[in-house]
Amino acid sequence: MVGYLARRLALSIPVLLGILFVTFSLARLLPGDPCRSALGERATPQICDAFNERYGLNDPIPEQFRIYIRDVLHGDLGSSIKFGRPVNELLVERLPVTVELSFYAMMFAILVGVPLGVVSAYYHNSGIDVGTMIGANVGVSMPVFWLGLMLSYLFGVVLKDTPLWLPPSGRLSAGLAIEPFYQAWGIHVSDTSSFTVPGFIANINTLNALLVGDWHAFGDALQHMILPAVALGTIPMSLIARMTRSSLLEVLGLNYVRTARAKGVHEVGVVMRHGLRNAMLPVVTIIGLSLGSLLSGAVLTETIFGLSGVGRVLYDAITGRDYTVVQAFTLIIAVIFVFINLVVDTLYAYLDPRIRLE
Repeated sequence: MVGYLARRLALSIPVLLGILFVTFSLARLLPGDPCRSALGERATPQICDAFNERYGLNDPIPEQFRIYIRDVLHGDLGSSIKFGRPVNELLVERLPVTVELSFYAMMFAILVGVPLGVVSAYYHNSGIDVGTMIGANVGVSMPVFWLGLMLSYLFGVVLKDTPLWLPPSGRLSAGLAIEPFYQAWGIHVSDTSSFTVPGFIANINTLNALLVGDWHAFGDALQHMILPAVALGTIPMSLIARMTRSSLLEVLGLNYVRTARAKGVHEVGVVMRHGLRNAMLPVVTIIGLSLGSLLSGAVLTETIFGLSGVGRVLYDAITGRDYTVVQAFTLIIAVIFVFINLVVDTLYAYLDPRIRLE
């Protein structure tokens, strides 16, 4: 297992370099001038010449890429052209929001999708099965932006002043703040604006509140995550439910399942122990792919619910030709994808002993 993980990590290095080089090159070959996008009417030829010289845009692309890789290896992702701030600072400020949203969206998708798929497979061709699959097809068909607006209107406006009201936007209620856990624990952090682990964790509100022990703030932050997580996680939930159903149906028809039933094994044990574990391989693959897509595609959900995550910054960076921000977020998302694929492949060996990774 250790040798397999080492090989996978070694093979991921050229993959990440290739992704970064393609992104690096395309960002500079696309039409548009970053100087004019950043400065607007103030972008005179003289100012743009100084601008390009300052950010090294006059150098050949291979030379720019070499300098960028050197800086990345030293932990410097550059400075944003549009925002005038270090990219490390933007990452530690915005990425935790997207990670937190994606985590709760995936928890919703798994905790709802897998049981729905199991129930639908067990009651195959019944009214429960038909109703579940109709709901899954509807969930796949609903665009995120439409579902987000409908949830905001329903729970934020129609159900206002009722026990079912949920906050339609924001991360915390007005006037509520959570003390960073490293301050509460007496941990000294020299530079909170750089990409440090304590600073990153402190910007994940629910996790930070748990570490501090502020249960009121934890409940408030979790309540603000419900509607965005449901809106973002509905499509993955539907995909997981459909995949669980089809995979479990195939497994429940195999000989060893019939043998377990003939031996008198309880039906719950047949389905959960003998059936579901062997049906989870394709489901785990779908979960891994969905989690990666959630991290990279939450721009609409973040915009609708007023969350200051990666999506909005990345959109502004792409339209404004802010190369450094696009490159940094692409690198981070690629690393997350590689890590998720590694975890999924490792889970295969746990779920199916017949797989020998060595």
